[in-house]
Amino acid sequence: MTAEIYERLAAFLDDLPAGYPRTDSGVELAILRKLYTPAEARLALHLTLLAEEPRVIAYRAGQPETQVAGMLAVMAQKGLISASHADGKSAVYSASQFVVGVWEDQVNHLDRELAELFEQYSPQFFERGPWKKLPQLRTIPVGETIPLTSEVMPYERAEEIIRSNTLIAVRNCVCRQERHLLNASCGKPLETCLSFGNAAANTAKSGKGRMITQDEALAVLNLAERHALVLQPANSQNPAFLCACCGCCCGVLRNIKNHAKPADLVANAYIAQHDSESCLVCGACIERCQMGALTQPDWTVLFNPDRCIGCGLCVSECPTGALTLVRKPSAERAVIPLNTTHTYLKLGWERKKMTVGSLAGIALKSGFDRLVAPRKR
Repeated sequence: MTAEIYERLAAFLDDLPAGYPRTDSGVELAILRKLYTPAEARLALHLTLLAEEPRVIAYRAGQPETQVAGMLAVMAQKGLISASHADGKSAVYSASQFVVGVWEDQVNHLDRELAELFEQYSPQFFERGPWKKLPQLRTIPVGETIPLTSEVMPYERAEEIIRSNTLIAVRNCVCRQERHLLNASCGKPLETCLSFGNAAANTAKSGKGRMITQDEALAVLNLAERHALVLQPANSQNPAFLCACCGCCCGVLRNIKNHAKPADLVANAYIAQHDSESCLVCGACIERCQMGALTQPDWTVLFNPDRCIGCGLCVSECPTGALTLVRKPSAERAVIPLNTTHTYLKLGWERKKMTVGSLAGIALKSGFDRLVAPRKR
């Protein structure tokens, strides 16, 4: 009976837009057993992607509201589900995707066993999951490397993303924490992951991070540039978060790096160009590139555009301007979804996990349950 509940939870998570692909080894079930108690796994099955009050989830689960409300609060604190805290109102809860979601919310709570399990699962998630259909993250360049003559959308500039938000939080990087537990730490800064708006408020409320000012967030960008961290916001025009990632720890970048053409797996608007005539062959760009797009055989620097993800880290370090960024032709640029909801709708549609009918069914079911679920008197 216990084994069955984790099978059902794995299927439930895989039916969400971002997926939770099964493996031959069953490591995905071991992860769930590590994270969820059997009771938590059962309750998680009654959540939807729509935020709902505990009384609604309790009605659906057939359990007492007081008991369910307590469990939901604990599960949200453990990072197993999403909680939203509107001003002056009680928390409402929704299902979390495994990535981006449950895994990232294990920040500050990882242990070596969980890190080892995720290390086994990560390549399988990337290969069997939906990432190649629609990435959940995109790459934007270091601000100073964007050409002045280029048409630039506000959502393509990290500085503009920060200045457009008044609620900003910062938290530790779960990927670098994981690698540290596996004795594979790169030693780069931990507190580099930014979130915005409601996501920022929830990050601070849950204790997973802290609120910061716009100036402090801009300082995080400067820190990221100094340490050659790739800027990866959510793949939407109004991103809820912005990560600063290294190719040695980031689960996304490490898996992308294993492919012959990382450029095909990333949503970005720019690509580097290399002018061999003005290149000093100093090698500074080699260490900065997280994808191995630049190599230095003998006394020359070679650039492989198939490996370039347009982060601009090589450009900001080049002393002669031999490396520059250029905007890709419109036909080669990915269409960026409007917001996170749009991203997941597109992802669910691509995976055939969401149709107009299924979305209507979720909304109707949630609406009915909200009407009939008992209210406290």
